[in-house]
Formats: sequence, structure tokens, C-alpha cells
Amino acid sequence: MSDAATETLAEVEAAAAACTVCAEHLPLGPRPVFRVSPTARLLIIGQAPGTRVHASGIPWNDPSGDRLRDWLGLDRDRFYDPSRIAIVPMGFCYPGTDAKGGDKPPRRECAPLWHERMLRHLTDIGLTLLVGSYAQRHYLASRRRGSLNDTVRAWRDYLPQYLPLPHPSWRNTAWLKRNPWFEAELVPELRSRVATLLI
Repeated sequence: MSDAATETLAEVEAAAAACTVCAEHLPLGPRPVFRVSPTARLLIIGQAPGTRVHASGIPWNDPSGDRLRDWLGLDRDRFYDPSRIAIVPMGFCYPGTDAKGGDKPPRRECAPLWHERMLRHLTDIGLTLLVGSYAQRHYLASRRRGSLNDTVRAWRDYLPQYLPLPHPSWRNTAWLKRNPWFEAELVPELRSRVATLLI
């Protein structure tokens, strides 16, 4: 394995794609899903793949992805342009389901192992979207507010580097209805910034 300080992005990608560190904990086995490019302008850090994404190997290839693309104002072709958009979730593989039937949290081993090694090569990122509480906890640390609701409501405080978002899952539909300011205020700003970045 190459030294982390000198390895190329291609070497990091190959190593991450072949990762089996969490294999014994993954009910469907390892299938790391991510996309990176040194020319990417937008970085999306979400949670971990669901079963549909695990099956296809395509990030955000599910109803949550449809809602996320709507928030961004992007069609599938532009969203899946790896030269412009990098997708690096907190966990690269499907983690299984919890006792309530939802997905388990991203494996804790993943982000410490891979994120810094990938992100050091993404030197042209103009905005990082922190989608969901796991990404916000990791990247905002002590700057994060007491809840996801409060963190997302304070989105202006994290610009221009970060923009925190709720997860676009159907499970958060009720949250969106209770917080109309999100689509009235944050989404237009998000679309404007993304459009400017991806010109």
C-alpha cells in the first residue's frame, strides 16, 4: 500500500473500492459506493447506501436521491457528472437495518479510514453539503447545534464552506412539512450556489 501522504487519487479509489475492513458486519457484503474527481466543485457527504444503491452501485439512485436532486435543481445527467460532483458518504457500504426497520448508522471505521485520504485530492471544492446528522456531527463537530433541526436552521452560519441539510428520505417528509422555511429559504439559496459552482 502507498504511503497516505504520497498516494494518488487513483490509488485511494482502488484501495477504497477493494476495502473489506467491515465485511463481517455487512449483511449484504462490501460494495463501496462513492465518486471522486480532482476537478469536482461540489462535494456531497451523506450517510451510507441503502439497499437500492447497494444493488446498483450508483450513489443516490433511489427516491431519496430524486428528492436531493430536486433540492439541488439538477437532472440526473448533471448530478452524475463525476468531473463536477463528488459523492463521499460517511459509510461507503450498506450497513444493514436496525430493530425499527430503518438503516443502521454508517460504519464508524469508514470515514476515518478514507475521507482525509480522498478529500486531500479534491482541491477545487467550492461547497460541501452535509446531508444528515452523521455528516454534520463529523464535520461541524463543536459548531453543530443541539439537534439536526437547529443545525439546519442555522445554515447561514456554516457558509461558505458547508451547507447542512436534512436527509431527503421519505422518513423526513413530516419534518419538511413542519419546517416550510427550508424549501422557502434554504433550497433557493442551495440551487443558486450549486448553479454558480457548476457553470
